[in-house]
Amino acid sequence: MEITDLAALARDLAPAGALRASVNLGNPVLAQGTPDAPRGVTVDLAGEIARRLGLPVEFLCFDAARKSYEAMAAGRADLCFLAVEPAREAEIAFTAPYVHIEGVYAVPAESTPRTPEDVDREGVRIGVKQGSAYDLYLTRTLRHATVVRGAEGTDVFHAQNLEAAAGIRQPLTAHVAERPGLRLVEPAFMTIRQAVGTTRTRRPETVRFLSETVAHLTASGFVARALSRAGQDPSLAAPTEP
Repeated sequence: MEITDLAALARDLAPAGALRASVNLGNPVLAQGTPDAPRGVTVDLAGEIARRLGLPVEFLCFDAARKSYEAMAAGRADLCFLAVEPAREAEIAFTAPYVHIEGVYAVPAESTPRTPEDVDREGVRIGVKQGSAYDLYLTRTLRHATVVRGAEGTDVFHAQNLEAAAGIRQPLTAHVAERPGLRLVEPAFMTIRQAVGTTRTRRPETVRFLSETVAHLTASGFVARALSRAGQDPSLAAPTEP
């Protein structure tokens, strides 16, 4: 791509002159650290995209995907790192996924559910983090169980003595390991496809640049190496086309 083309892309994607990346510190697989010093695969991706466009990068850090999405939709951020979900696609143009993570249930160890299908029963209340990918997914797919939203799914699960909690596999596994009275329900109830996104007001050329860049960074091993540096499983990098 020619330098003049990159300059046009940079102006379209980052009209303020710096690439403003919305980072969700509430997902420990994708981002760690503090708002003043974030790190992780999403931080590395934003930095590399900015480098290719010759831009400085600024990070806007949030503790929930919902807040990260709201910053993107309101025009306060130029780039976001969120799960692909129909409820978000009206506002956001997503790339192909760069990471696949799983959504799982935790339940009291002596309770009856043995499969995800068992959890979707009348009278079952599931604690979720409000606005998370699994909140959106369960809201549109559950037929019988009820979603109960809170700042954290495990917090509302314990506070209201619910029948199940939903969450990302890695932090929910750690939560269960600290509490012998809980267990995970296998297998996962969903695959969460994490992608890079920008608003649909951007030019098609800009969205194509992001898509091609993320595809290359995933296929080249950049994403797997970034995950490994952050202490995460490199096999979470999304599969790529042969």
